[in-house]
Amino acid sequence: MPARRFRKPVVVQPGRIDRDKVVASVSEAAEILLREWPQPASKSRLTAIEACLAVIRGEKPPRIARQAFLNAAKEAKILLGEEI
Repeated sequence: MPARRFRKPVVVQPGRIDRDKVVASVSEAAEILLREWPQPASKSRLTAIEACLAVIRGEKPPRIARQAFLNAAKEAKILLGEEI
């Protein structure tokens, strides 16, 4: 499976304050969404998981998963840095 990379990484802090994560691919985003997400019942998290799966299956481009991940991170208040 090709490494479905993001054009621009997303930096989040899903856990401890000193543990920033640089998310540069769909698989990295999916892993954080599945294993480290602070709001497991969030609708935006589920949307982001579905977007990651669609990219992994080859149905959507990586930018779709990145945007969904970004939206979920904003909602969960774990996004670091500014995004356009």
